Amino acid sequence: MASILRVNTLTDASSNNSVPMATVAEGSGKAWINFKGTDTVSVYDSFNHSSLTDNGTGNFNNTLSSALGNANYVFNATVGRSPNVGGTDPAFAYMADDAFAPTTTAYRVYSVGQNATGLQNQDRNFQVLHGDLA
Repeated sequence: MASILRVNTLTDASSNNSVPMATVAEGSGKAWINFKGTDTVSVYDSFNHSSLTDNGTGNFNNTLSSALGNANYVFNATVGRSPNVGGTDPAFAYMADDAFAPTTTAYRVYSVGQNATGLQNQDRNFQVLHGDLA
């Protein structure tokens, strides 16, 4: 039998700081992933991601394990790159919904170098989603 802990507020041991549980639940990232986007694509670590699909250079589909409440979640991403792969110019990641509209269980991410003329694979890809779970 699973245990259930029901509280409205969390308070630290000194009773100086407290936070409503709604703030904890709403403010937590609902999914995140850290993956290698070069050579053989692989996931270093993740939470609430069931699969990652490499669609080609700098183009990745992410599928979630648990659905979000709607497709209006917040997406944050950054990428890190090696001087050995594409140089040292800054790189960035973005979600464009014109080609693949985000859903409650999947989204597409593109990565590119600032001085590049097209999509590029990046060594490290970091993404997090904020929103409500279904």
